[in-house]
Amino acid sequence: MHFDATFFAFVGLVLFLALVVYLKVPGMVAKSLDARADKIRDELAEAKRLREEAQHLLAEYQRKRKEAEAEAAGIVAAAEREAAALTAEAKQKTEEFVARRNALSEQKIKQAEADAVNAVRSAAVDLAIAAAEAVLAKKTDAAVQDKLFKGSVGEVKARLN
Repeated sequence: MHFDATFFAFVGLVLFLALVVYLKVPGMVAKSLDARADKIRDELAEAKRLREEAQHLLAEYQRKRKEAEAEAAGIVAAAEREAAALTAEAKQKTEEFVARRNALSEQKIKQAEADAVNAVRSAAVDLAIAAAEAVLAKKTDAAVQDKLFKGSVGEVKARLN
């Protein structure tokens, strides 16, 4: 019998396969593949969990953003209402102030008119007294003047007491 190279290659292949089976290489490869598959499965589950958590956080942040926007809108509305109220109050106070100032000015004008009328009356009375005095001084003599003076002094004393 003549063995050629093909036969020896076949025998080497069979011995190699026997050695691989004897050393349980297929089991180790299967075990390694199973471990890798489990690791990939765990990583996928972790990724799915992280994705769900991220979606939950996103939904929560969107909800908080909407709440913040609603609160900001409420603050703006309250500020607008307060500004309108302050404007109305300021307008009312300004109108009241103007009305008070007008009333005070009118009162001062009336007082000035009354003072002017009194001053004119006083001046007229003084002038009338001076004129009467001058007329009386021309028409009366010393005895009549003395009698009138004493009568006036007596009248003043009677009114003062």
